[in-house]
Amino acid sequence: MGFSRVTRRNFMKTTVLGVGGTLAFPYIVPSSARGGDGEVVPSDRITIGLIGAGNINGHHREAFLAEKDARIIAVCDPVVSRRQAYRNRINQAYGGTVCVDYKDFRDLLARADIDAVCIATPDHWHAVQAVAAMQAGKDVYVEKPLTHTVAEGRRVVQVAARYGRILQTGLQRRSIGAFRHSCELVRNGRIGQLKAVEVGIIGVNQGIQVGLHFPPTPVPEGFDYDLWLGPALTTPFSPQRVARGNELCYWYYISDYTVGFISSNGVHFVDIAQWGIGDEVRPVEVHTSCAEIPIDGLVDDAIAWRSEVIYSNGVRMSYSSEGNPHPDGIRFVGTEGWIHVTGGGVLSASPTDVLKSVIGPSEIHLYASPEHHRNFLDCIRTRRPAAASAQVGHNATTTCNLAEISARLGRKVRWNAKAERFMDDEEANRFLSRAMRSPWRV
Repeated sequence: MGFSRVTRRNFMKTTVLGVGGTLAFPYIVPSSARGGDGEVVPSDRITIGLIGAGNINGHHREAFLAEKDARIIAVCDPVVSRRQAYRNRINQAYGGTVCVDYKDFRDLLARADIDAVCIATPDHWHAVQAVAAMQAGKDVYVEKPLTHTVAEGRRVVQVAARYGRILQTGLQRRSIGAFRHSCELVRNGRIGQLKAVEVGIIGVNQGIQVGLHFPPTPVPEGFDYDLWLGPALTTPFSPQRVARGNELCYWYYISDYTVGFISSNGVHFVDIAQWGIGDEVRPVEVHTSCAEIPIDGLVDDAIAWRSEVIYSNGVRMSYSSEGNPHPDGIRFVGTEGWIHVTGGGVLSASPTDVLKSVIGPSEIHLYASPEHHRNFLDCIRTRRPAAASAQVGHNATTTCNLAEISARLGRKVRWNAKAERFMDDEEANRFLSRAMRSPWRV
C-alpha cells in the first residue's frame, strides 16, 4: 500500500480563510467512520497520523498498533531521528511500508486518507494542531492538558462542535473503572452530602533545578527548531529547553510552552475531582497561596502551590503539591464518610463497606469506557461523544489555569464560568490568552 505525498504548498492552495482569518479546510467524512460488522478489512480500518514523536506518543503508538481496526499510516516531528524511528517501528509492526514520516504536521493533515490524529506535543501546540486537524476533517486524540490557555480551550470546544468532530482528551483515568466507581459512589450519596475534595499530586519537580541559565548552543542537524517553537516566542536554542524522553524535561516548567505541573499533570486529578463533584458544576472562586514561582532562570512556572477552589454548589476543593494530608490522589469528604482514590486507582473509604455498595439501575451511572484508545476508536465509528470530550478536557484544564493565574497574581480571583471571564478583574483577564507568533493562529 502506498500514498502520494501532498506538499504543504498544494495543501495551502486548497484551503480558504475561515472566521477570524484562521484556515478552514474541506469537511471530509472518512469512509472508515461508517464501520461495519465481521472481520476487519483494510477499507474498514481507521487510519491514524501521529503528531509528535516523543515518549508520550510512543505509548499511544503501541496502543493503536494493538487495535486491529486501526492503522497508523503517518507520523510527523521536527526532529528527523525521532520521526524516522517511529516510522520504522510502525512499519516493522505491520510488516510493510505503510507508514510515512513528515517534518511538518500540515503535510500530514493534507492527506485525505487519514481519519484521525493523535497529538502529543508540548502544550503550546495543542490548540493550533487540534483546531487545524478538526478543520481538515480529522477526529482528534490530544494529550492533556487540552490547551495552554482558557481562550484556546474555548476555541477547541467551538471548532469540535462546528465541524462535528470526535475529540478525546488524554485524561485516561476517565476510562479506568476505579475512578468511575469512586465518582459514582459520591454522586449517589454513599458518603452523604459532598462537602470537600482534597487533591494532592506528587513528583512535581522530578529533578528539575531552578535558577539556572543555560548557554545557547547550535541547533543540531536534523532538528527544525523554528517548527518546534511554533506559536511560542523565538528564543535561543539549548538542549535543556527542548529535552524530552528520559532527559530532564525542562520545557515542562517553562511558561512559553506550558503552565507547569499545576496543569500538565495535575489536570488528571482535578478532572476526577470534578467528575465526582459534577461535570456541570463550575468554579466560582479560586485562591492559590504559598505558590513557589522562580523569578530567575529557565524554569518560570509554579513548582509548588496550595489552592482552594470553591464551586457553585458550595463544595470546596483543596489542590496542592505540598502540605496536603493525602498527597497522592483525590479524597471526597462527605457528611457521612469519605472515599479516597490514589493516582494509581487504589480505593479506600470510611466506612469501608462503602466500597462494596452496588449502584442500582435507577441511580446515576457515569460514562463507562473500557479503555481510552478503544473508546476513541469506537466513538469515531458511532459518533458518540468520547469519554473525555472537548468540553470535559476544557473544564479540567480551565480549573488548573485558574489556579495558576491566582498563583501569578498572588491573590484570590472570582470566576464567571458562563462568560469565562474573571469578575471585575481585568488584570486577571489578561492571563486568559497568550499572543501567538505569526503565522500561527487558532
